Amino acid sequence: MLNTLMHRDVPVMELELDEYSNIISLGRIHHAEHLPLGTYNKIGVERKALNRWWTKRSIPASRKGIRDVLEELELSSPQELIEKCFGLSLSDQYWISPTDQPLDWHRVNFFENAFSEDIGNILFGKGRSSDSASLVSPDNTANGNLKKKWKIIDGKRVLLKDSSAPYRQEAYNEVLASEIAKRLGISRVPYTLIPEHGEICSGCEDFITPETDLVAAAQVMSAFKKRNEQSEYEFYIECCETLGITDARKKLEQMLVLDYLIVNEDRHLNNFGLIRNAVTLEWIGTAPLYDNGNSMWFNRVIGEMHADDDSNIKTPLWKKNPTENLTLVTDFSWLDLSALDGIEDYARELYGKSEYLEPVRVETLANALRTRIELLGDIACGRTLH
Repeated sequence: MLNTLMHRDVPVMELELDEYSNIISLGRIHHAEHLPLGTYNKIGVERKALNRWWTKRSIPASRKGIRDVLEELELSSPQELIEKCFGLSLSDQYWISPTDQPLDWHRVNFFENAFSEDIGNILFGKGRSSDSASLVSPDNTANGNLKKKWKIIDGKRVLLKDSSAPYRQEAYNEVLASEIAKRLGISRVPYTLIPEHGEICSGCEDFITPETDLVAAAQVMSAFKKRNEQSEYEFYIECCETLGITDARKKLEQMLVLDYLIVNEDRHLNNFGLIRNAVTLEWIGTAPLYDNGNSMWFNRVIGEMHADDDSNIKTPLWKKNPTENLTLVTDFSWLDLSALDGIEDYARELYGKSEYLEPVRVETLANALRTRIELLGDIACGRTLH
């Protein structure tokens, strides 16, 4: 099927999709400057790179509940869901429009129009609301492994994310991480606890608007060439500075400090990045921190919680664990740990709300957080003295 890749109401290029929503051929380019970052070079558009960008918009096959969705909708892969909603997302302004029957972005985008919760409900195991489920949903392009769904609450687009067994702790971790970042003056997405389908989910308002795009760090780096002797960390900072983001190093260091405090096991190149103006294509700055739930020993027994030794925590980003990543931080002058006085009491109250967390686990988590804060103080002081 012949489609036009669109960026808001700007036609970008023609492309053809097969029955499984793979890009099989490229056509005329209308506005090359609007192509997704990292999908083109001096020679032209790279079909493999564009296809890789396109398929990453789909729900991962590892998502819990996705098999039930596919079976109920009689689809063979999550990728087929992308085309059902024209590739529309609540994270950027890219989408596809049938070339022979063009659609109006203002009439179909999810920022300005209501959408069905059918896909989200099926993902949460609640089934469709009627015999014919609506497939036009931003849930089709919400990546990540945990069950999640978009919902309109008081006119705002809110992402609800479930937690995993046995402790179902991730939602509470998101709220705690958000509070820690707020107290330290780190730009972050505010999270709250929201009940949905009998469970407590984390909820956050969409921080992307109809005029902006979220561009993941991995995509940013794909647009440039790294020198052999250059570390991936310094390479990303250089990429950001090339795009005019002058405070990238400070923002990254703040992220690594937060990740250390909460023992984040899942910081990777696709859950932090930059924000771009989708109309002017100007780079606005770094995105506020989000997706911090896989932290605070979320799936580990108490015996594996070692606040003073996270060598058993393997992180996918840069160094082996949060403590080693902290060696990348060069400036702690902005850090005021007194802002976290009493945060362990906040953690006790927060985790105490969960029916899945026993009091001994709650107390262990609160004490471990205080220990991490004290250890960070020692590290920051020692680094400053040297």
